[in-house]
Amino acid sequence: MFSYFQAIFTGFIQGVTELFPVSSLGHAVLMPAWVGGSWAAFAKTDKYFLITIALHLASAIALLLIFWRRWFDLLLAFFRGLSRKEYSAPGFKVICLVIVGIIPVALIGKFFGDYFQTLFGKPIASACFLTLNGLILITAERMSGSHRQYGNPDIAIAERISLRQALVVGVGQSASLFAGISRLGITMSFGLLRGLSRSIASDFAFLLAFPVIFGASLLKLPKLANADLHGMIGPILVGCLVSFIGTYLAVKFLVRWFKTNTLYPFAIYCLLVGVISVLRFGVFN
Repeated sequence: MFSYFQAIFTGFIQGVTELFPVSSLGHAVLMPAWVGGSWAAFAKTDKYFLITIALHLASAIALLLIFWRRWFDLLLAFFRGLSRKEYSAPGFKVICLVIVGIIPVALIGKFFGDYFQTLFGKPIASACFLTLNGLILITAERMSGSHRQYGNPDIAIAERISLRQALVVGVGQSASLFAGISRLGITMSFGLLRGLSRSIASDFAFLLAFPVIFGASLLKLPKLANADLHGMIGPILVGCLVSFIGTYLAVKFLVRWFKTNTLYPFAIYCLLVGVISVLRFGVFN
């Protein structure tokens, strides 16, 4: 069974870590494994995987609530560009970049989703990927050069990222299907390497995150609806509410954080938790 305590705890961790560059899926796997007992056993079932999908949908709704005006302005610019044939307009190009960026992860998730699901629930795999995620963040910070200052994030993204590079970002973002690799971390790392400031790189990452999280959640919802979740509906709804609140607060925090701070604290956290988990579930298991 999925208790209310587990729902609140899982929802909080999901909400907070979804947009932090530390992998929410990795935490969804490692957290029950560290606690152990019946929770660890339940975390290896398909029902737990489907519950995490519901929590992701709550995070996507929080993202939409925060960035709805940004999406409205971008979509307005996109359709204006189509009608006027102004294909070089920044807003038009940003939407094109987002579309190209989500195609690889959508296709890979569609055709290889079952394979990634078999890895879900294996703590040692998540521990290894979380460690790798920390190394990626450190590498991106060390290799990123000086950042040109932009007032408008659309202009910055349109100037610094091409359609081909957005495709590369999308392929890299597909690595987040491995529990332990952060979607935001991969996208931000690429943005930093392309000369974007952390603030604008995170802005691009948030834009790419919403359609992927929302679309993947919607595709899995029929399975959740058809699953035997007798006695779990209440905890799932509570978990979704907590996930929504956690995501909302996390994004508000991160928008301020990346204006003046780096990825290093998140990288160190991933390395510490990842290595300790590798020792716990691999070497000393």
